[in-house]
Amino acid sequence: MVRLLSGLILVAATLAAILFLPAGALLIVASIVAFLTASEYERIVGASSGLRWGAALVCYLVGSRAYDDATFGVLLIVVGYAVAGSVLLRDDPLERAAATAFGLIYVAVPLGALVLIHRLGGREAVLLLLFTIVVSDSAQYYTGRLFGRRPLAPAISPKKTIEGAVGGLVVGTAFMIFAGRLVFPFVRMPLLAGLGVVLVALGIAGDLFESRLKRKAGIKDSSALIPGHGGILDRIDALLLATPAFYLFLLEVM
Repeated sequence: MVRLLSGLILVAATLAAILFLPAGALLIVASIVAFLTASEYERIVGASSGLRWGAALVCYLVGSRAYDDATFGVLLIVVGYAVAGSVLLRDDPLERAAATAFGLIYVAVPLGALVLIHRLGGREAVLLLLFTIVVSDSAQYYTGRLFGRRPLAPAISPKKTIEGAVGGLVVGTAFMIFAGRLVFPFVRMPLLAGLGVVLVALGIAGDLFESRLKRKAGIKDSSALIPGHGGILDRIDALLLATPAFYLFLLEVM
């Protein structure tokens, strides 16, 4: 009952923010979410305690587009350093620094990009992205329960199966084709199909990535912030990797 109630409240709050908040207010909400999510990430990987403040700032800068080419260049350097050093161990100062830098990219940039999606494509575009991920996740769960036999990544997430991933890929892509035609009637179906495949695949990768972080840290949930559901990172792990790809898609078609 607690899980159901907290889930309904979470869904209602998310929809209300997307449907009714202006871009400026939505950016503030996204920055707060980045702060809370980065706090959970800090706990998991042992990153610097200042990451949460940096994540809120980077989210705000990205979402407000308050940057120039030089700032973008610095961000690219940070990405390169973070990827090169993202082993994410706790006992090495350099790897701790890498984990902190990676956290800015992993958490803050996608949440800022979500606000940019709202600015560029409207609330319909944001809802299309969110529902594609949700529909895919649900399809993965139920397909895995019914037909799952072969584990997808047993060392990371033993309950995930190849059959579940395929089901999520098929259903999520079909949803993108159907709903995407309503939101973007000017986009050809093959492009929507390709977008659906990419988003679902990135969502699965994001889910597995967060599972690996938690398994490495020896914890079940990123936090206990949402009763019965764990933390914010547990709920948006798939969205974090899928959002930048969807934003790049919008830049090309809008």
